[in-house]
Amino acid sequence: MIDTHIHIDEEAFAPDREEVIARQREAGVEAMIVPGVNAASVKTVPDVCHRHPGYCYPALGLHPEDVKTDWEEQLAVIEDAVRTRRDELVAIGEIGLDYYWDKTYKEEQKKVLRRQLQLARELDLPVILHNREATEDILSLLREIQVVNRKLTGVFHCFNGSRETAQQILDMGFYLGIGGVITFKNCKLGDTLAEMSAYPTLRERLLLETDAPYMAPVPHRGERNESRLMVHVAERLAQAFNCRTEDIIRETSANAKRLFGLK
Repeated sequence: MIDTHIHIDEEAFAPDREEVIARQREAGVEAMIVPGVNAASVKTVPDVCHRHPGYCYPALGLHPEDVKTDWEEQLAVIEDAVRTRRDELVAIGEIGLDYYWDKTYKEEQKKVLRRQLQLARELDLPVILHNREATEDILSLLREIQVVNRKLTGVFHCFNGSRETAQQILDMGFYLGIGGVITFKNCKLGDTLAEMSAYPTLRERLLLETDAPYMAPVPHRGERNESRLMVHVAERLAQAFNCRTEDIIRETSANAKRLFGLK
């Protein structure tokens, strides 16, 4: 299994970070993608990844919830770090739009996202996209960038949208990040994907992720999440596609390697 979205650099893992990483290796987790969220991540993400080369892979970006009055200063720090570390990064992220908690900086969020998408296109890096109640604006910005150059691609992190939204994302060449939410009691995502099982390229564009320490799957909901728990996500996907869990793990790992250029 490859965890394509884990915040292993965050404070929640500070007491036992090395033990947690060792536990994931022992459980068969092959690699982790570690996305940044703000200017502070410019230090914390590479620090963790440098201690675990070939296992923890860094991405850097400005998360929409971190777009505040100082967004220009934070973005400048991140853009400089992305250019400096281009060869070691596997993506720009976590970036995107979030209108759920606060719309105060809605226009600033769009400016920040546009700049980071343009940077990703320029440097030929995939993006890790956060989307909460902002689907149309994100798709619009992606289309705007892709008009100039189609090569922009990436993953919609923690996808839990409709069939129509999934089809639009797939048609644009993007991937769907599937995490613990698919195991939640009232989640319809498993049924949605089952209904789309015949859709061309669907299984070639699915990725496993955790968003750890958040979003632990059932039966571990409410606990600190870890990469090894993705097996429950894989099991739910296998149920949706009427296949073996091992098939889902193999396919999503191959998908992650292709998108992020992992060896």
